[in-house]
Amino acid sequence: MNKVQQHYDEIADIYDDRYDGHRGRSYHRHISDHVMSVLPKGGFLLDLGCGTGLFVERYIQEGGRAVGLDISPGMVRHGRQRCPESGFCVGTADVLPFRDGTFDALASLLAFSYVPDPEAMLEESYRVLKPGGRIAICTLSRTVFTSIVPVIYQVGEKVGLKKVGVGDFNERYYTNGEIACLLEDAGFADISVGRCSFAHLNLADPVFSLARKVEPFIEEKLPYLAYNVCAGGKKPEG
Repeated sequence: MNKVQQHYDEIADIYDDRYDGHRGRSYHRHISDHVMSVLPKGGFLLDLGCGTGLFVERYIQEGGRAVGLDISPGMVRHGRQRCPESGFCVGTADVLPFRDGTFDALASLLAFSYVPDPEAMLEESYRVLKPGGRIAICTLSRTVFTSIVPVIYQVGEKVGLKKVGVGDFNERYYTNGEIACLLEDAGFADISVGRCSFAHLNLADPVFSLARKVEPFIEEKLPYLAYNVCAGGKKPEG
């Protein structure tokens, strides 16, 4: 079984607890705002690495329709419970079970870093988008802070810590330039890349509260310190 799939199956029942408290809701809402700002409203969305359907729910609440895909059957089960009116399926992002030009929008929140073949994922994303459709990705960025995260996660795995995202998954941390090049090579145009999130939900109070206060300044003036990179692009209409 894929290691990432196994991990998220094991923590599927507690995944939403991560985003149920003040820090979790604030963090997820913040990155969702960045992703939503890139996507068309009221369209048909594919959410890759959809987890328990948190962003699918957000997109529907703002007037759209959505389908979710995740490698974890446990996550897909919870997504179906959260949004029974939407479709959810188990699969991998490098081979999407959808026809060409199906979706108006495609999103991936906090999953792209775990994709083993990002080029294949983006080629498939381009294929299933309609001409003029938009993609938005929010994933882990390479910073002075995140450079030590893999070591922490390796230790957490060795001691058997069952926590969302804690494990040695060979995840990749992206620079702005790297993710922009990937989107451009896949054929996307109108590419935008920025950084977001300084108040990470793993921070304990009062550190989280302080980080939340300075987050707008960090994102605007010191973006290289932000924890996530957010990128968007458009499939040309011609």
